[in-house]
Amino acid sequence: MHGGSADDQGEALAPPLVLLAVTHGSPSADNRAAIIALVDAVASARPELDVAVGFVDARHSDVAAALSQHVSVPDAVIVPVVLSAGFHVRTGLAEGLDRIPFSGAVLAEPLGPDQRIVDVLAARLEHSGLLPGDSVLLAAAGSSDSRAAAECFETGRLLAARLGRPVTVGFIAAGSPRVHDAVDMLRAVHHGSRVLVSAYLLAPGWFYDAVTGMGADIVSEPLVLPGSDVPGELVELVLERYEVAAQRERARTE
Repeated sequence: MHGGSADDQGEALAPPLVLLAVTHGSPSADNRAAIIALVDAVASARPELDVAVGFVDARHSDVAAALSQHVSVPDAVIVPVVLSAGFHVRTGLAEGLDRIPFSGAVLAEPLGPDQRIVDVLAARLEHSGLLPGDSVLLAAAGSSDSRAAAECFETGRLLAARLGRPVTVGFIAAGSPRVHDAVDMLRAVHHGSRVLVSAYLLAPGWFYDAVTGMGADIVSEPLVLPGSDVPGELVELVLERYEVAAQRERARTE
């Protein structure tokens, strides 16, 4: 999970990259394997970087305290491996930087929303057998934070434009409408059509298991799967978030 050292590659100024996976409970073996596959793909794309991963359980731990425990590298750029960040993640991660016993660590933006994620979502739907008459529902984990919800609706808008058809947004654990209610609504409005769920989830885990039992005809696979190639779009996105944060920090300190 680590690229070559900066000294070996002649890139002494490149700050380390820490991918921080924010989970809701202990990650399953498949979830952990998928996240590690993403980390390995990022490290392979940029071998001069020191790339590491940390897992933070947002449901059962203090996010801020967990961040300070997981990040022990001076001047690291921390990329939250989340598609949208709710209040406890945004606030917890920001507060966590203050608890890190050294200066220089910076926090990048979360991964979504972004057109590259939408491209992978569309590919997953097509692989699932999307047909012209199907109804499409984007299923997100959900958050009580209005900003996180707005980001999910923006992803739904981008996916609709990408597919050239309407996309309804539903939430698995928080927010409205809930996925099962949205499935029922789509069936009532589009009688006889299949309902395909686009899983707006980074990796397998509790949320994916939950959405598969909410009444849709088909649920597409998450963005990253253990044992499969990581989409290049996601690797590119992680590295862009890293570069933007690193450049912002360099500009601030010059």
